[in-house]
Amino acid sequence: MSAVKDAIGRAVDGLADELESLSHRIHANPELGYQEVQASGWLSNFLAAKGFEVEKGVAGVETAFRATLETGEGPTIAILCEYDALPGIGHACGHNVIATSGAGAGAALAAVRAQLPRGRIQVIGTPAEEGGGGKIKLIEGGVFKDVDCAMMIHGFDRYVLHGDLLGIVRVNFDFTGKAAHASADPWEGVNALDAVIQTFTAVSALRQHVRPDVRIHGIITNGGQAPNIIPEAASATFYIRAATLDYMWEVYRRVVACAEGAARATGAQLRTVQSPTVYEPMKFNETLVGVFKANLERQGVTAEPPDPIRLGSSDIGNVSQVIPAIQPYVKIAEAGTAIHSRAFAEAAVTPLARRGLLTAAKTMAMTTADLLADPALVRRAKDEFAASR
Repeated sequence: MSAVKDAIGRAVDGLADELESLSHRIHANPELGYQEVQASGWLSNFLAAKGFEVEKGVAGVETAFRATLETGEGPTIAILCEYDALPGIGHACGHNVIATSGAGAGAALAAVRAQLPRGRIQVIGTPAEEGGGGKIKLIEGGVFKDVDCAMMIHGFDRYVLHGDLLGIVRVNFDFTGKAAHASADPWEGVNALDAVIQTFTAVSALRQHVRPDVRIHGIITNGGQAPNIIPEAASATFYIRAATLDYMWEVYRRVVACAEGAARATGAQLRTVQSPTVYEPMKFNETLVGVFKANLERQGVTAEPPDPIRLGSSDIGNVSQVIPAIQPYVKIAEAGTAIHSRAFAEAAVTPLARRGLLTAAKTMAMTTADLLADPALVRRAKDEFAASR
């Protein structure tokens, strides 16, 4: 496979300027989840031009796509792309790099198609990772039904082969009180904002009594209309995360109890709306990580140990619960740069991000070639997955 991998490396290098330009275009035109019409279109057109057969709107999701390259009967390996942005802060999670590295890996494999072992390569566009659960919709729509293994990367401030992901559930609390003049007749009012504030206070106290892997964080989405009106309506949204779904649901019930207590204390009415979109923890697959590691090191890059404290969530965790899947982290920002910050958004279009993008594209393409060449590796990954259920 050495000659094939050398050819893959040259193919990615030949695509470097085109990939960087595509990454910058996505970055400059941030689109929220399920609204990524431009990004999904640009990626689809790019892959079609490289020889992929592209299906748009797969699983009934308008901005999802599946690009397929057939080389004969063999394993099906998927490379995933994300391309949605964050509200108000753009590509502060580096999804422009995730998307173009996945597309670049696919394009490099298409360029060496005649040298590839038999199988099927799919580059799958997965919208709305930032809370919308696009991959969950694709799972439910059968997009991963015939996929043997899947991979993607995530931008970070260092190279890491695997990072645990927390399960996450989202909940909205809508409080209803009674409006009154805040100075002339405050005793006639029921302050819904007070209920929201009491909820935050109770949740802050709860944090002392949960396990270290738990994360609880929220925002006030409605705090009233004017200071001289007792707020008759106020709302908050909370995310609850934990390393296991069982404990996540336990903490979720305690957070709901905080809101219920605040409602009783203030006299407000409470409506609780739990999001049906639940992200699952990431299942580790040593076999796939090992293949990725070897190909990363082939490029002279040594990964660092994972940080057990910096924990996030993603719907790639849901994919990892149905098929073997990995999401290594690739350095696109200077060490210490926080994800979901304006500094990370700026880093996602720097020369360092270009290097990370190209390294990721080469590594995923080489890993895909290894899996096509050795179906026993695929079987080992699937056996490991089945044993860990």
